[in-house]
Amino acid sequence: MSNTTKLIIAVVGVFVIGFAMVGSNKTQTIEEIEAGSMIRNYVAIQTMATDKCPKAIKKETGEQVFFPKETKSDKETYVTLSWEGENAKTGGFQIASCTLLASLGGISELVIDDKVIIKKD
Repeated sequence: MSNTTKLIIAVVGVFVIGFAMVGSNKTQTIEEIEAGSMIRNYVAIQTMATDKCPKAIKKETGEQVFFPKETKSDKETYVTLSWEGENAKTGGFQIASCTLLASLGGISELVIDDKVIIKKD
């Protein structure tokens, strides 16, 4: 064999080994797929809650809320966000709590100053 043929065989061999390594690394285990799915689900319900809850609070109170004081969640089925009112001393609300259930795809409970505004099961 000539040196050129040996070089071509070596380059082709490197490419074959490279493709085999990349192909074998792309396979995910079932646990990795489940973990990724759980994270995407949690992000989806968290995003939905931070979008819908402030709008519902503003509709009821006229006050805009920005950052929740507290967040509770089981990271799978629900997210509960709580806000403190900024204008409580001048007649605004003191505490607003909003729960979003993933199974409903929206707000399941909205409570402002211990008054239930929305309650869905």
